[in-house]
Amino acid sequence: MQATSPLAEEVDAVIHERTRLAMVAALATREQMSFAELKSALRATDGNVSAHARKLEDAGYIVATKRFEGRVPRTEYALTGDGRKALNAYLAQMERLIGSMRAI
Repeated sequence: MQATSPLAEEVDAVIHERTRLAMVAALATREQMSFAELKSALRATDGNVSAHARKLEDAGYIVATKRFEGRVPRTEYALTGDGRKALNAYLAQMERLIGSMRAI
């Protein structure tokens, strides 16, 4: 049985998008990050952070916790176990792809 080529592997489109990959990578380094911290780290707009966070939440890769500090709303994001698995699988896939391209 022949091994599957890294080029034939299906890429996780949820994580593969640049901003979502950056969000997941940032969250992998910390227990949680606030909306403002993610926005700053990604140099993204409120709308971009919200839209991409929603996609990651829908996939079960991150979880959002909303609360108030006084009267100010605060949203914090954390990577889920499934999100960490998806990131590790994505990184392994990219490493296989890079390795196969270097072998050419």
